[in-house]
Parts: sequence; C-alpha cells; structure tokens
Amino acid sequence: MTRPFLLVGLTGSIATGKSTVAAMFRDLGCVIIDADLLAREVVEPGEPALREIVAEFGAGVLRSDGTLDRPALGAIIFADPARRRRLEEITHPAIRERFTRRLAELTESGFTGIAMFDAAVIVESGGYKMLDALVVVVTDEDTELARLMARDGVDRETALRKIRSQMPVAEKARLADYVIDNNGDRSATLAQVRRAHAALLERLRRTGAQFS
Repeated sequence: MTRPFLLVGLTGSIATGKSTVAAMFRDLGCVIIDADLLAREVVEPGEPALREIVAEFGAGVLRSDGTLDRPALGAIIFADPARRRRLEEITHPAIRERFTRRLAELTESGFTGIAMFDAAVIVESGGYKMLDALVVVVTDEDTELARLMARDGVDRETALRKIRSQMPVAEKARLADYVIDNNGDRSATLAQVRRAHAALLERLRRTGAQFS
C-alpha cells in the first residue's frame, strides 16, 4: 500500500523516557501510534487475544471484573523469557492488524506528515525494517535504573531484572537513524527532538511523500 506520509519507528528501553520523547514529537505535529494503546485494546474483554491469554496463563491473570490483571501477568512474563515470547505470539498479530488499520485510516484522511510508531519491541520483532526511519531513545543504565525504581516503586534487583530482560538499548541505537540521548534535562532532550524532527521533515520533502 502506497502512503503519502513518513512512517517512523520510535523505541528505547524501559524507563529511558520514550513516552516523554513521543509527547515532544506530538507537540511538533507528528501523529503518534502508540503500541501500548493498541496492546491494551486487543486484550479488552471479549477480544480473542484475551481468551488465548487466559487459556495459556490461567484465570489468575484476570481481575474479578473480567479485565486483564497486568501486574499478575507481568510477574509471570518478566520471570520467564519463554513465557514472555509466548505472550507476544498471542498479542502481536492482533496488534499488527490494528496498526495496519490505523495506517489505512491516515492514508484515507489525506495525512501527509510524519507518523511515529511508538513501540518498545519494534527492533526485537524486526518491525523496524518495514519503516522509513528509526528513532531510539537512550540513557545510561544507572539513569535508567534510578528512573525505573522511582517510577514503579521497585527495589534495585527487580528493576535490574526488568531492564536486563530486554535487548540492551545500545544495540538498538546501532540500528537507529536518529538517537535521542535522554540522560540530561528536558531542554537538552527537546533540542535533540527538534533536530531529528527537522531532519525527518527534510526527508519527507525530498522524497515527495510517497512511501510503501
């Protein structure tokens, strides 16, 4: 499908500040397609993916109202990479279907700017290869660790286990077209976002806004 807009991946690692950077790009006029939001939608009560999750992981991952108990499921998958991969096998096809639908809606609406797919595992899944560019948000591990402990109220061991259950962000950065270093203050991060945004706009202008 040919589309008249630039499609850019946005990723990082847990607690590197990807959501903050996404909000900055949104303020600059980008459309943000949030993989986390798509992931929540596909496991709402009545959705096929939720039924598969319950069959695979047990009724203990449901709350009393029939909605997904994310902390309970998270405790299972963070402790066992194989279980995490199994969850992804269930949810990723449904997420991809919703993502494709969103792209079609943008095309039909005549959108000709920059759309960003904000997704934590876009590199691990290989999905970045289908995009026009990749932006990776990075921090050093000490900063990432401190932010995660403060954000989630977890101890150092738990935070480290979560960080190290993911692909190292440095490996993702090697594949990036643009790297946003989020170790500093907000103004420093915003300056980098603005530079990346300007470069993406120039890329959009040069290509004549026809992508596939």
